[in-house]
Amino acid sequence: MGASEAEKTYVVTGANTGIGKATAKGLAARGGHVVMVSRDAAKGEAARQEVLAAAPGARVEVVQGDLGSLASTRALASALLAQVPRIDVLVNNAGVWLTSRQETPDGFEKTLGVNHLAPFLLTNLLKQRLAEGGGGRVVNVSSALYARGRIDFDDLMVERRKYAGMAVYSDSKLANVYFTRELARRWAGSGVTSVALHPGVVRTDLTRGLPKIVEGLYKVLGRLFLKSPEQGARTSIHCATAPGVEAHDGGFFSGSKPKALKGRGQDAEAAQRLWDESARLTGL
Repeated sequence: MGASEAEKTYVVTGANTGIGKATAKGLAARGGHVVMVSRDAAKGEAARQEVLAAAPGARVEVVQGDLGSLASTRALASALLAQVPRIDVLVNNAGVWLTSRQETPDGFEKTLGVNHLAPFLLTNLLKQRLAEGGGGRVVNVSSALYARGRIDFDDLMVERRKYAGMAVYSDSKLANVYFTRELARRWAGSGVTSVALHPGVVRTDLTRGLPKIVEGLYKVLGRLFLKSPEQGARTSIHCATAPGVEAHDGGFFSGSKPKALKGRGQDAEAAQRLWDESARLTGL
């Protein structure tokens, strides 16, 4: 028999703000053990106190971890394996959206590095722990913008193309979809389910990399027209906890419902090719 919800452990990356923090609150309120991954220990602890205030008595802890490089991602995986004896669900939530090209310490274009290569590596390093309890899940926070994405295998690091933040972000969200599909195929029989999701258009700190005037306008308009982080977290929480999600292994969710993939999202060959290239780049 699988574990009850109160026995399960949920690891959420990027959990100190936005959708990640709201996801941690929702999971804690359901009685699970929640592990909040935060790059900044102080901000992570402040967020943990918020979660505990919303869910008194919940089991919540913070593990400091940075997805900004291969070395720090490997260090995070080691910390989780050392400190968290059981992992039932991994919510790959952390992400960035940039307006100019930046690189990780490994020389990767930063949006691809943080949004795709880091969760790709982290998930693979945690495979055994996810599979041990039976019924494990990997929940990848993607976006409906995947449909605008295109993986240019000849210029993955955007060294030759003109840099356009929205386009590069969309590409990374398509990479999340491909990763989810290929994870389901390659881990078939492991007992681990993999799904990707669109949280909706949410007012979060993802815009902190935008020019200040644009970020300010976004926040003003966001209060009027965009979802709150709590609303945006609903689909992540559904995918992490709801029965029946296993039937949609490799699938995509929006509004807490499975949705058929569109356009390039259906390209199984590209998904396999991206996995192979990601494994090479991350040293798996």
